[in-house]
Amino acid sequence: MSAQKIDGKAFAADLRGRVSEAVKALPAQPSLAVVLVGDDPASHVYVRNKIKFTGETGMRSIERRLPATVSEDELVDVVRALNDDDAVNGILVQLPLPKGLNSDRVIAQIHPDKDVDGLTEASAGRLLLGKSGLRPCTPTGCVMLAKDALGDLTGKNCVILGRSILVGKPAALLFLEQNCTVTIAHSRTQNLEDVCRSADILVPAVGRPEMVKSGWIKPGACVIDVGINRVPSIKRPGKFRLVGDVAYREAVSIAGSITPVPGGVGPMTIACLLRNTVLAACLQNGWAVPDIIAGL
Repeated sequence: MSAQKIDGKAFAADLRGRVSEAVKALPAQPSLAVVLVGDDPASHVYVRNKIKFTGETGMRSIERRLPATVSEDELVDVVRALNDDDAVNGILVQLPLPKGLNSDRVIAQIHPDKDVDGLTEASAGRLLLGKSGLRPCTPTGCVMLAKDALGDLTGKNCVILGRSILVGKPAALLFLEQNCTVTIAHSRTQNLEDVCRSADILVPAVGRPEMVKSGWIKPGACVIDVGINRVPSIKRPGKFRLVGDVAYREAVSIAGSITPVPGGVGPMTIACLLRNTVLAACLQNGWAVPDIIAGL
């Protein structure tokens, strides 16, 4: 029996539609500022998509494009100016930054109420303490997809494979908020396969192509694959294909539900970013959050 495919692309499109309806219900138009430094091709693609969807949902997009030669102090000044601009509700600094620029210092300048990526220390602290705030986009998308597949997550055993500050750790806290019993597994975990096989919800986020085999998965488990890895194409020499951290073709015969790569978690990141921009606008202006995007 084949696993149910969790269609992240369709869910993200629905979420963007709900964000668009929420924007119409607000007293004013929210705005998202994106800071892009340098000429990294992948970053340009990501930013172009973010700007496109921001406009499609009825929000205003603000761009700050800077050369790779910009000094760190100049970049910090740009972020601080956006903090001080009442017309800006969300700030996103596209990563990675060019060599020589300290991304930690730059991200730290973003005001937590405008931190739509949920990456600042203040945002992380709010999440850890269970206080209201803007949550990291990719982990939020993981929880949304798991809830869509399983419904109430209360009491589920959730294993997060990976302990990064971008995905692993915040994902663990977000699943804990859903009353899951959470384990963070990593490269030093003993009996790693057995730990993963205990999961009702398995969230691999390590960046190792097809590391998780079918034998690592509990029959009927929900698998949310965060990994996006470029590997050489077997059928097309010289070309590449995208695979996740899970060996998808063999996993579908064991899992109950699973996200594909591409088309799973990836599309959720931008959709959750747009949702965060609306939440940020409501937070800053004292507006009630529209029910259509409230909660996870």
